[in-house]
Amino acid sequence: MFSTNNTYYYSLVATILLVLTFVFPSEGQLSASFYSSTCSNVSSIVRDSVQQALTSDSRIAASLIRLHFHDCFVDGCDGSILLDVGGNITESEKNAAPNENSVRGFDVVDSIKSTIEASCPAVVSCADILALAAEASVSLSQGPSWTVLLGRRDSVTANQGGANTSLPSPFENLTNVSSKFSAVGLDTTDLVALSGAHTFGRSQCQFFSQRLLNFNGTGSPDPTLNTTYLGTLQQNCPQNGNGATLNNLDPSTPDTFDNKYFTNLLINQGLLQTDQELFSTDGSSTISIVNNFANNQSAFFEAFAQSMINMGNISPLTGTQGQIRTDCKKVNGS
Repeated sequence: MFSTNNTYYYSLVATILLVLTFVFPSEGQLSASFYSSTCSNVSSIVRDSVQQALTSDSRIAASLIRLHFHDCFVDGCDGSILLDVGGNITESEKNAAPNENSVRGFDVVDSIKSTIEASCPAVVSCADILALAAEASVSLSQGPSWTVLLGRRDSVTANQGGANTSLPSPFENLTNVSSKFSAVGLDTTDLVALSGAHTFGRSQCQFFSQRLLNFNGTGSPDPTLNTTYLGTLQQNCPQNGNGATLNNLDPSTPDTFDNKYFTNLLINQGLLQTDQELFSTDGSSTISIVNNFANNQSAFFEAFAQSMINMGNISPLTGTQGQIRTDCKKVNGS
């Protein structure tokens, strides 16, 4: 047993460490009040900008949340997806296979950044703008709202190779997609909940046409596709047609954030292979979660909000790491 003196010593050390924890918060700690004294109107600036963008582009809400997702899955939520080639950036994540001619909304982010810079120069990171824009996009589309944790800083590097390998592909099976979520610390509930973002937005024919005629080399369509829905998709995406033709991810309420994505899965109307596999993979633990969200929109909204917070916590740069980019497209000084 410890002597009285040793016990006192260890108690004193523990007390000092506890005090230091509060005085010097650990790296990676985000806060809802991070900009309260430096840019208190940042949330309203972002929300107003997203609302304005929605008046001319009904797709922009889904596009902005996708930007945040594609940012966070590559080296964490650091704004690296926004960087163009230039200076020390020799390869942009924008040009990675999952992003090129697919991700969009960069002009809206640039507009938001310009407005914020005019009000609070060199204070708000581009990474935080993506997180705030994602929340605004969902809540303005009749979805849930949540308290966005802030304090991320911006990367001074990009990782095109990481974007090519870390982002889930619409052609992958559930096992592979689950592994990619697990690799960034997200669990099965996060996977199903975040997939629910496909309750609004569009997808190009090229990302699901393999399901329509010759699925996995069988010479037949994907058997998990509703036959009526299959006919509609074959009309929209004929063989040798334009692979960039857009289709609603949710054919019932394409611009509203609701739980229709999950009710669509129950009747085999998931557009992407990765969507339908959440419900049609025999024995998968995702099936019960899909059923729950299909039958209980409140449960989906609650889980989605928490999963967005979880995703926003993936390896953020904080403290003195990275920088606050004044132009989201390039590293300061380049």
